Amino acid sequence: MPLHPHTPDPGNDDELSFRPQFTQHGEVGEVPRLRLADKGMPPRIAFQIIHDELMLDGNARLNLATFVTTWMEPEAELLMAECSSKNMIDKDEYPQTAEIERRCVNILARLWHAEGSGATGCSTTGSSEACMLGGLALKWRWRQRRVLAGLPADRPNLVMGANVQVCWEKFCRYFDVEARLVPVGPETAHLTPESAAEACDDNTIGVVAVLGSTYDGAYEPVAEIAAALDALEAGGGPEVPMHVDGASGGLVAPFLDTKLRWDFRVPRVQSINVSGHKYGLVYPGVGWILWRDAKALPEDLVFKVNYLGGEMPTFALNFSRPGAQVVAQYYNFLRLGANGYREVQATCRNTAQWLAAEIERLGPFTLVSRAEGIPVFAFRLTDTLPYSVYDISEALRSFGWLVPAYTLPPALDDVAVLRVVVRNGFSRDLAKMLLENLETVLKRLATSVGPNRGPTEDKASFHH
Repeated sequence: MPLHPHTPDPGNDDELSFRPQFTQHGEVGEVPRLRLADKGMPPRIAFQIIHDELMLDGNARLNLATFVTTWMEPEAELLMAECSSKNMIDKDEYPQTAEIERRCVNILARLWHAEGSGATGCSTTGSSEACMLGGLALKWRWRQRRVLAGLPADRPNLVMGANVQVCWEKFCRYFDVEARLVPVGPETAHLTPESAAEACDDNTIGVVAVLGSTYDGAYEPVAEIAAALDALEAGGGPEVPMHVDGASGGLVAPFLDTKLRWDFRVPRVQSINVSGHKYGLVYPGVGWILWRDAKALPEDLVFKVNYLGGEMPTFALNFSRPGAQVVAQYYNFLRLGANGYREVQATCRNTAQWLAAEIERLGPFTLVSRAEGIPVFAFRLTDTLPYSVYDISEALRSFGWLVPAYTLPPALDDVAVLRVVVRNGFSRDLAKMLLENLETVLKRLATSVGPNRGPTEDKASFHH
């Protein structure tokens, strides 16, 4: 979560005012903004104050920066409202919600070809927590092997491309693991088999492969990376397991790229995570992680608690959380089925590829990616022009669009791009409107006079 500093009390100058019709005769229609008022207020007044402020937020459906689901069916929203007070951790009190979670884990296990392997898994608050759990399991297994061999276990490292999502850098910093960020180059913006194997040594707890980069939407070559690690081990090198960060691609590839070997069909893959709230099509607040078998998840990472009723095993970084998102995930699995998910993801990819091609035809842009993985593509300005991608991003805000501008990973950070994430609900009609607005912006910027906006200026830049 973002950090918010405490603001010293500004006195009476910083107050929230509300409509005169909501006040009684003689009352002042103001309440302090940064401290509790002495008295409360009727619920409809509190609602109206907050409701009016929230109108200043952007339209989530026009936010093409986020990977997170911004539309669900009314029936799913109703189920979520019914379950918002259910504590997901309290499986004794809410056994059916726990059963629904179990069903979701089994559905994912079959999608990821874990049948017969004894796979185990759980829901999380999102892929960031799931990545932390996957990383902890890798570290524990590595440490156990080192201790049993009588070797030092104080300098673990994790190998990954410099294009990983920031949660992996957080994991390494929080849990005292060296982050071996393999540089990317002009030929490829992601981890390669050769570079992954070269970065590994006896202290490597694992290699992370990303199925759907946040920078450009590309899949990293999981099977090829695994083959390079096989060759490394066969040549006398260390045994290095893999984790697949399928935050976005984990619920795209099973439906659109069925022949691609990236999941538990690859023996070296020990764990996989996915965001239910990305292409799992659920509102924010749910992720999933699965391990190949019980050996991949060390027993001493699992806690057993009984003070909520019956004894239950738990592996999580938090404790209490609502069951609504898990129930919504199961709703989508029932509602859509395999064919429904395939249609949704195919529609998103088709729209992304159509829009990418149309933007390329506009003239000043070169595509960095073409939505051949997840339904995401990035593009840059081809030549030096009197405006930058940051100017374009800022100008598109005047139409309500949020299209992020940012630089590529280290070693490519001299390249600034714009990126579009196509999600369920972003129709071809909306894509055409965006294209029309982009054309208008380009005409305006071509005739405007002023300095180019840079990545450090407010609003237009985007940070991973």
